[in-house]
Amino acid sequence: MIAENPLAGLNVIGGRLSLEFVNTVDTHDTLLDDKLTGYANLVWWALHIGVMDEAAARPLFARAEADPATAEEVLARAVELREAVYRLFVAGRAGESADEADLAVLNRELSRALGWLRVRAEDGGLAWGWEDGDELDRILWPVVRDAAELLVSYDLSRVGKCQGENCDWLYLDTSRNRSRRWCDMQSCGNRAKARRHYRRAKGGAG
Repeated sequence: MIAENPLAGLNVIGGRLSLEFVNTVDTHDTLLDDKLTGYANLVWWALHIGVMDEAAARPLFARAEADPATAEEVLARAVELREAVYRLFVAGRAGESADEADLAVLNRELSRALGWLRVRAEDGGLAWGWEDGDELDRILWPVVRDAAELLVSYDLSRVGKCQGENCDWLYLDTSRNRSRRWCDMQSCGNRAKARRHYRRAKGGAG
C-alpha cells in the first residue's frame, strides 16, 4: 500500500493533461507554491491526475530511491519542460511567435517520449499506449505528447489564463462565449470578489 498522497488536495481544473502539469506551480516568475519540489512529488502528481496507478508508481519510487542522481535530473527536466510549455501556451493564446529555446525543450522531450509510444491490442481493438518499464521520465511522456497536440490544434485558442492575483493557472475554456475568467470560482473567483467588496467598502467609508 502506498502512503497517502500529499498532493491529493491539488485542484484539477485544466481540462487537459499538459495544462494540469503547468498548474503544479501558482506563479511561474516566482515559482510560488511549487508542487514539484522533489521527484517523489512528480510521481504523486501522476497518481493524483491518473497518469498511472499504484502498480506503475511503486517501481518509480523504488528506482528513484536507489538512483537519486538520475531522479534529480529527471525532476530538473520536468520543471524545465513545464516552464517552456507554459510560455508556449501563453504565447500561442496571444498569437505571438514561439520562443525557439522553448520549442527546443519541447521537441527534445517529444523525441524522447515518442520512442516509447506503441500501438497495443486493447478490448478487441487497437489503441495507443506506452512501453512498460520503470524509466524515471515516463511520467513526462504523455505530458509532452498532450502539450504538442494541444499547441498545434484549434483548441489552443481556447486556452485561458486565470485572472486571479498570484495565479498563473491555465485551463481549457469550454464556455460558449469563452467568458471564463478564473481557474476556479471557489478560490480565485471568490478572492477577487472579496477584494472588490473591500475596495468598495473602503472607498465609501469616508
